[in-house]
Amino acid sequence: MDINALYKLWLEKATADPDLITELKSVEGKNEEISDRFYRELEFGTGGLRGVIGAGTNRMNYYTVCKATQGLASYLMKIKPEGASVAVSYDSRIKSDYFAKSVAGVLSANGIRVYIYTELMPTPMLSWAVRYFKCDAGVMVTASHNPAKYNGYKVYGSDGCQLTIDAADAVLAEINKTDTFGGITAISFDEGLRSGMIKYIDDKCIDEYMAEVKKQAIHPDICASSGLKVVYTPLNGTGNKPVRRILRESGIKDVIVVPEQENPDGNFTTCPYPNPEFKEALQKGLELCKKEKPDLLLATDPDCDRVGIAVPDGDDYALFTGNEVGALLLEYIARERKALGTLPAKPVAVKTIVTTDIAQKIADKYGIELVEVLTGFKFIGEQIGFLEKKGEEDRYIFGFEESYGYLAGGYVRDKDAVVASMLICEMAAYYRSKGISLIEARRKMYEEYGSYVNKLDNFAFEGESGMAKMQEIMESIRNSVPADVAGTKTVAFADYEAQEKTDLATGAKTKIDLPKSNVLALYLEDGAKLIIRPSGTEPKIKIYYTTIGKTNADAEALQAKYSEAFTKIVKG
Repeated sequence: MDINALYKLWLEKATADPDLITELKSVEGKNEEISDRFYRELEFGTGGLRGVIGAGTNRMNYYTVCKATQGLASYLMKIKPEGASVAVSYDSRIKSDYFAKSVAGVLSANGIRVYIYTELMPTPMLSWAVRYFKCDAGVMVTASHNPAKYNGYKVYGSDGCQLTIDAADAVLAEINKTDTFGGITAISFDEGLRSGMIKYIDDKCIDEYMAEVKKQAIHPDICASSGLKVVYTPLNGTGNKPVRRILRESGIKDVIVVPEQENPDGNFTTCPYPNPEFKEALQKGLELCKKEKPDLLLATDPDCDRVGIAVPDGDDYALFTGNEVGALLLEYIARERKALGTLPAKPVAVKTIVTTDIAQKIADKYGIELVEVLTGFKFIGEQIGFLEKKGEEDRYIFGFEESYGYLAGGYVRDKDAVVASMLICEMAAYYRSKGISLIEARRKMYEEYGSYVNKLDNFAFEGESGMAKMQEIMESIRNSVPADVAGTKTVAFADYEAQEKTDLATGAKTKIDLPKSNVLALYLEDGAKLIIRPSGTEPKIKIYYTTIGKTNADAEALQAKYSEAFTKIVKG
């Protein structure tokens, strides 16, 4: 069906949400705007769906959400014909609650039992609910840290991890068989409640989640006596209640919440890009820090699976990167558990391939097996599952990724900003008890292991032509590997789609024992590394730089040089 025919069909049929008809009428005769809404269907993969909220096949709306849910329902009925169950949660984004209830209505109409929270809850608590109720799948309505115009839909398997590639492909096959307007079976949310097919999740489930989080504490009593003062912002998302609760139950009495960002608000008026990786999102928190002078600023993203921090540095506050926080937590957990005799035999930590290599040096010091996985926390969760199947889940001590995601313990299978917030505060309190600031702890880490700088460049490619441009850039690098970057020789090249790493001097090839993925890596002769990949959730190409120097300034200078040179390669 061509784009104009699709537009007319939606104008006639998309009546479930009046906002859609209003929007469709507003773009009548505007071919470019119509094309952008209908030139493709939102791509469903291991990350689920993510897109701009609005009308059309290339938007997040009632129909795209329900079509995906019908596909999921059809898949579940095939693998569990005797009756399946699904946990559902949602964040503070525009229409998240509406989409979540629509999901529940489709699932329950298909004979699938639904467990849904009574209010918005973090992504890790969805992973928890899947495992707690022994569900066959989970759905989290969120676009994580994207701007306000986005929403999304993550699907989880029975293990509490996001869907594997095979399962996502199987769900996609069912979605593709589903007619948008005639192939969806649905009842209203209220009807599902009355029938008993939809049940609200009670406080017992939440309390037991909190109990599991608290079990990950290493020095559980240290916060109460530390006098730690914290400024916290949930960035208008789901973290407000669970993070404040865990800090309170950890004994931290002095927590000040950024008032403009305390309550749920999908418009994110004070942080248009609610991502704790960016200073702009933390600006209101930093302003409050100037007044309150806390020991720590914590910021969680809207679905509370990522956390960023800032700490006092002279008269100002310094932001730590996800790599730095993850490395500090890994060392803190390893050192203190070893000292207490609670470090398991053959401990395991997990990081993604784009995450700092300083983790390997820390792991080597403490006798930890460090496992590297593809980008995406589901691959970290998958490793916990592998250990669980062998009865060795307790070997897992920590996993992290550079994009501010951390998890200690295997009670959930996704990154968890609730446990991360607790452990960051505990770590700060512990160092405070030793007369050491987090700035000093970071400096000591770099003095011992070397100064690693990890930076990320993002290149956005919006619209229909953007996807083709991204693919063209990846193929160009793949087929014509740069011989050098800013004059520094490229000594090796890895293609994760071909699953091989090539020594460019000898031509020798080494197999990469990871699933195929559209990721490329350049290794330079000074030890620097560049990893290039398209984002799985946004129309962006991401370039990850790792540089190493005797000092931080040396490593920063190298990174800036390589970034300038590689930007020219990407932009042509």
